[in-house]
Amino acid sequence: MEVDAFHPSSNNYGDTMKSSRWAAVAALLFVWPGLAQAADFDGSQLSPLWGVPFAGLLLSIALMPLLVPAFWHHHFGKVSAAWILAFFIPFAAMFGPSLAGISLVHALVAEYIPFIILLTALFTVAGGIFIRGNLHGSPGLNAGLLLIGAVLASFMGTTGASMLMIRPLIRANDNRKHSTHIVVFFIFIVSNAGGSLTPLGDPPLFLGFLKGVDFFWTLKHIFPETLFLIGSLLVIFYLLDSWYYRKEGVQSVDPTPDTQRLGFDGAFNFGLLVAIAGLVLLSGFWKSPLVFDLFGTDVGLPGLVRDAGLIAIALLSLKLTAAKVHEDNQFSWGPMAEVAKLFAGIFLTIIPVIAMLKAGVSGPFGAVVSAVTQSDGQPDPAMYFWATGVLSSFLDNAPTYLVFFNTAGGDPQVLMTTLAPTLAAISAGAVFMGANTYIGNAPNLMVKAIAEDRGVKMPSFFGYVVWSGAVLIPLFILMTFIWFR
Repeated sequence: MEVDAFHPSSNNYGDTMKSSRWAAVAALLFVWPGLAQAADFDGSQLSPLWGVPFAGLLLSIALMPLLVPAFWHHHFGKVSAAWILAFFIPFAAMFGPSLAGISLVHALVAEYIPFIILLTALFTVAGGIFIRGNLHGSPGLNAGLLLIGAVLASFMGTTGASMLMIRPLIRANDNRKHSTHIVVFFIFIVSNAGGSLTPLGDPPLFLGFLKGVDFFWTLKHIFPETLFLIGSLLVIFYLLDSWYYRKEGVQSVDPTPDTQRLGFDGAFNFGLLVAIAGLVLLSGFWKSPLVFDLFGTDVGLPGLVRDAGLIAIALLSLKLTAAKVHEDNQFSWGPMAEVAKLFAGIFLTIIPVIAMLKAGVSGPFGAVVSAVTQSDGQPDPAMYFWATGVLSSFLDNAPTYLVFFNTAGGDPQVLMTTLAPTLAAISAGAVFMGANTYIGNAPNLMVKAIAEDRGVKMPSFFGYVVWSGAVLIPLFILMTFIWFR
């Protein structure tokens, strides 16, 4: 990935940002007159063709870096904006600007903006911590760093743990000829599987927490699955990395004086990470009757306080972190810009897809909903695991979790007790299988962008799917027979 494609000071970055802003303005202009009126959105009345812009965006992410890499790296924001307009313009024309406007505002205000604010805060704060030390990328050290990242992920989020650990891991292996597999397994373990034990770990579990699932429920009910998956991945990684390490031979590294002793620069940012976790927890526990209506979307006071606090924390981190720490970390806004632009397209073009899924058996995707139900009408945990997982691999895993949470009845007390195996399957599928593709979970793309920024040759979209298919899918099959059948 070319650094100047994203750097805020480059012309390409400026052109892309201008294009994205104008696309957003255009979308708002044609829906603005009808924003004051409410409208219902019945996904059962939609044709599957409304999913074409979303599918087109996914294909663009998968194919354009392979076929036209220079164009993609400089104009991916414009491509994302084009697919957004390809959905909203016909949608507004056919169903009216009121419905289009309400859908746009809801997706932005209730989902995308809080999502990006949280990711930006974690990215900024974690980027202000530099782990210095004489780290040499041996198989044992690499496996240890992956394990530390996995433990941290459930308490500071997969994004926070990924942003904290990926830079020292890459730096420790900058003398290795083969480092692609290291980053791939990092995505498997730290950016996904590690976030499965608490609502702080991954957005789907946080949504479940907001719906009434107990904070420690997933820790109690999918800990064995998590231990199996992370343990298996660490063993496979250690064996593979040892093979590459022996093949490369021992390579000497001349440590500089600054890297003789392990330590942290910008360590105060750890306190800011704790503050981020506290704000997220507060927004879940705090119930306030004060709700603002923003063009049909309810905005609660706890969410506003959380988002304002996250923005303040990010700004505080930027102000207090020494420039040398950012320089040592090779911190840039490129990875965050890529995630923000591509996920804007994903969150907006996914609107009709989620509506069609929510329509249940009467909707265009009724076959998917029917597939997770046994002949006696009871939910099938194995099918819930795979249906949630497969869709989470290509859709955003947070709304996918909600779809199947509601498909299984939507009552948290029933799901945590009588239907506990079903909720465990939904939770595991959403979190674990987000690792199947680069777009399954936001940290995946961020880690890929940082690795490419550092010169690591990452697999293409399909190349990464080959890795996940060879490593993850067999483990998921074993988990199905052990826990979800």
